Amino acid sequence: MAQSIHLIDTLKRQLRMHGLTYADVASKIGLSESSVKRLLSRKEMTLARLEQLCGLLGLEVSDLARLATEQESTVRHLTDAQERELVSDSTLLLVAVCVINHWSAARILATYRLTEAECIQYLLKLDKLGLIDLMPGNRVRLRVARDFSWLPGGPIEHFFQQRVRDDFLNTRFDQPGEQLLFVHGMLTPDANARLQQRMRKLAQEFAELHQESTHVPETSRFGSSLLLAIRSWELSAFEALRREPDLRHFPGA
Repeated sequence: MAQSIHLIDTLKRQLRMHGLTYADVASKIGLSESSVKRLLSRKEMTLARLEQLCGLLGLEVSDLARLATEQESTVRHLTDAQERELVSDSTLLLVAVCVINHWSAARILATYRLTEAECIQYLLKLDKLGLIDLMPGNRVRLRVARDFSWLPGGPIEHFFQQRVRDDFLNTRFDQPGEQLLFVHGMLTPDANARLQQRMRKLAQEFAELHQESTHVPETSRFGSSLLLAIRSWELSAFEALRREPDLRHFPGA
């Protein structure tokens, strides 16, 4: 049962990556959109139906099983020690970020001041960390899962807080491809929790769009970063004027 669930989860990801909606699938296999939704949400279907859906993607069921296995074997998190090793060497971290973004060794060499020998040494370190498989001809097979993330509160996040945050925000956000939205309001705990859920869904969509974009030539892709944050906060200048400290907190904090 667990294997069939994983197969159908992989099928759903492949449908999204190919830009096929439930409505698209429904029209191609002669079912209603609601029937397709039920079919994929129940995660139970006949082999014939599975073969039919795989056919929409140009896949055999064996191809889908291989993709599912590859997804299972990928890395979703590094250990604290592994993250510390990355942040201890800024060039190693640079190469790691490049390969996570599907850069080839050739593009790294063409873009940054590294010799081929240095680049290979860094790639070997990433291979040892389990982030990649270094293949013949300096080809890289990424082992990072689509939902890969850095450790919450770990060395990479700390590095971001210390080194990246001010640099990232040091712009007017008025150029093409840039946008900064800042909103403030009074939310109930339930409204706050629902908003956080939507933020997680947006982060997931970002990851899916990143994966879809890997099929486009490198010259047509550019680095994009998304910062999402919510917290109980008041400008320090305002807080200093309070007669009494505001002791209200999100439940459980």
